[in-house]
Amino acid sequence: MGSPTTDADTAIAGHLRRAMLDADPALSRYNPLSRILVFDQFNSGTHGWTELIGNHDGEGNLDTVDDHMRDFRPPQLSSCTFFDVGTHGAMTGTYALKVATRPVTGHTAVAIRRLTMAKKGRVQFETYFTYKAEAASEENGASTQAGAGEWDGNIHPSEQQFGAFTIATDICDDRGERYHTVMRYQNTDLDNRFTRRWMYPVVPEPTPREHLEGKVKLGPTDDFTAPNPQDWKPVGESQSFCYNEVPTKVNWHYLRWQIDTEARKNIELQVNDRVYDLRDVPVPVYEERYDSLDNLLNFYVSARTHTGVRNFLFLDSVLVSVDW
Repeated sequence: MGSPTTDADTAIAGHLRRAMLDADPALSRYNPLSRILVFDQFNSGTHGWTELIGNHDGEGNLDTVDDHMRDFRPPQLSSCTFFDVGTHGAMTGTYALKVATRPVTGHTAVAIRRLTMAKKGRVQFETYFTYKAEAASEENGASTQAGAGEWDGNIHPSEQQFGAFTIATDICDDRGERYHTVMRYQNTDLDNRFTRRWMYPVVPEPTPREHLEGKVKLGPTDDFTAPNPQDWKPVGESQSFCYNEVPTKVNWHYLRWQIDTEARKNIELQVNDRVYDLRDVPVPVYEERYDSLDNLLNFYVSARTHTGVRNFLFLDSVLVSVDW
């Protein structure tokens, strides 16, 4: 019979694990839980991140996809190339994952990563990200006016043209109980005024089944996560990011978001040096049960423009870890 594990043994194992992570430059900038589920380095591909598309009928008729989900746009690998500096590149390597909206007010672009749970417990999503509105130039014809402020040599008008980005989950347990955990950074409100705050919805996201049953009807540019602006609530103090004055200077930001699928709760959100306690943030659950989604564990990210200017969300890499 082996000796029981002591606190000293646990401490040594923890130090050894951290040393192994630190020895890998790609992992050393992350703080994963005990087991790494996926580590998506987009310099080597999209790693399963794909466009979110709504459900269609048994005949494969794409005309039955909900109006607001027909044009979420596929994510793409981007070298962060801009008209003035050329190829910028990602935080590490050449390519980042880019989620880009149309130049249509209210348009949303969504990328999703589909997984399942081997067990319930803590789940942590980490990434390095940046966001930008499209740079206006004579070549690309982007608007320099829509929703923009005045240039004062420091704050660039394009910063006010970025709407919001969202990180979220779609989770269902083995009893058909389904819910989303959602964190949104709202840079501007619908009137293009700076808000720079984190928000969460107090209602479940409308689903294709609810649309089919006639409970909800969304148009192509409606906010599919929570259509009514009154259903979004702020959390914590406002937070500004380093936009760095023009839309073609890229600075990367660290984000760590932890949830608990056993307790069906948010835990905390860290963005750069700011940590938000999310344990009191509610997680709305669907009243009805959902079949064929046992142990669903999906992650999605989205960008949403509040002006007629394309908005971009870039992810350098993503690490999802668990304590299973």
